[in-house]
Amino acid sequence: MKTPSPTGNDVNALTVTQAQALIAESVPHVSETEILPLKQLLQRVLAADLISTINVPAHDNSAMDGYALHHEDLATRHLRVVGIALAGKPYTGSVQRGDCVRIMTGAVVPAGCDTVVPQELTQQLTQQTSEQTISFDAAVVKPGANRRMAGEDLALGKPALKKGKVLTPADLGLLASLGIAEASVRRKLRVAYFSTGDELRSIGEPLAAGCIYDSNRYTLHGMLTRLGCEPVDMGVVNDNPLALEAALKTACEQADAIITSGGVSAGDADYMKQLLAKLGDVHFWKIDMRPGRPMAFGKVSSNGHNAILFGLPGNPVAVMVTFYFFAREALLQMMGAAPQPLPVMRALSAQPIRKKPGRTEFQRGILTRDSNGQASVCITGSQGSGMLSSMSAANCIIMLAHAQDDVQTGDEVDVILFEGLM
Repeated sequence: MKTPSPTGNDVNALTVTQAQALIAESVPHVSETEILPLKQLLQRVLAADLISTINVPAHDNSAMDGYALHHEDLATRHLRVVGIALAGKPYTGSVQRGDCVRIMTGAVVPAGCDTVVPQELTQQLTQQTSEQTISFDAAVVKPGANRRMAGEDLALGKPALKKGKVLTPADLGLLASLGIAEASVRRKLRVAYFSTGDELRSIGEPLAAGCIYDSNRYTLHGMLTRLGCEPVDMGVVNDNPLALEAALKTACEQADAIITSGGVSAGDADYMKQLLAKLGDVHFWKIDMRPGRPMAFGKVSSNGHNAILFGLPGNPVAVMVTFYFFAREALLQMMGAAPQPLPVMRALSAQPIRKKPGRTEFQRGILTRDSNGQASVCITGSQGSGMLSSMSAANCIIMLAHAQDDVQTGDEVDVILFEGLM
């Protein structure tokens, strides 16, 4: 594992970009696959390209209710209606010059026709005979209008979805439209996680003086589940070398990746560094960022099993920030997913924001839009890394770049929305 030349305020610290690059070049891929039925494919990662076995749509069809005709008859004053085409019930007769066919949305365009005139642009003419005749203003209809072409959505033999796609609800509908009932996907990535600290208590346990309830495991459970992983909750582990070693070994033998929270700083009770040196190849980093400065990353081994380890800080907000900006993309990479960079947008800052150059800052924000659609963002208040309520109140992260200085009211800033992420 390479370590770049450090930069920033601390000569021993990495930039966020450097740490992300180191992680990206170090994580393996899960190779095992399984075949699942359509309704179980949501959020799973495709193991191979899915090729369309049919044209979608299968035939040229109408994009709206109206009348199908040949474009050369657009200049004809009156057209005779010779039949009707319904969705699922095509018109099978012939359509001569001067004729048209009443057609419904989705119905197959009859042979000899290539244009559809919308119903609302036509007038029915009263005739003395039983024949129905229509007229319309040809100037408002172009040749070939309102016709969906066969294979326009998906063409026979072409990839419908690419390997590495994380399947969405729209993808399930797409597969159904092709008549595909199952697909090969990567198996779920197993991620074991635990919190460290003598002061932590699980929900339901009494709080002694100086103790707090552990929130990080529940946050991690939600983030891992949202990402499509299989979470393995290993509870709270006390600051005891034997207990920590046993937990790491068990996690390594049960999972592809391990996430710990706490125990990666320089405190006297933080035994993780010595343990990980014994169990694997793990680097402890200081990262020029706020929150989330201390972090560990590497590989641990036990009884022939290997697992990637992310040692995250203990503060609740720092856990979330380091997960989303370091662990998330790495776990997706391990799952075989195509790259999914975080969606960044620009917004105007509604207030001044203090920022120290030489580190990347992630501040909790609330994004709103005015009546003209202009996006603006303000911070949630105090940005202490232990204030999980500020993360709950926020709907975005304000990302202030490494070299950026103070932000003034009205300055543009980068914003990452939580919707779809958290």
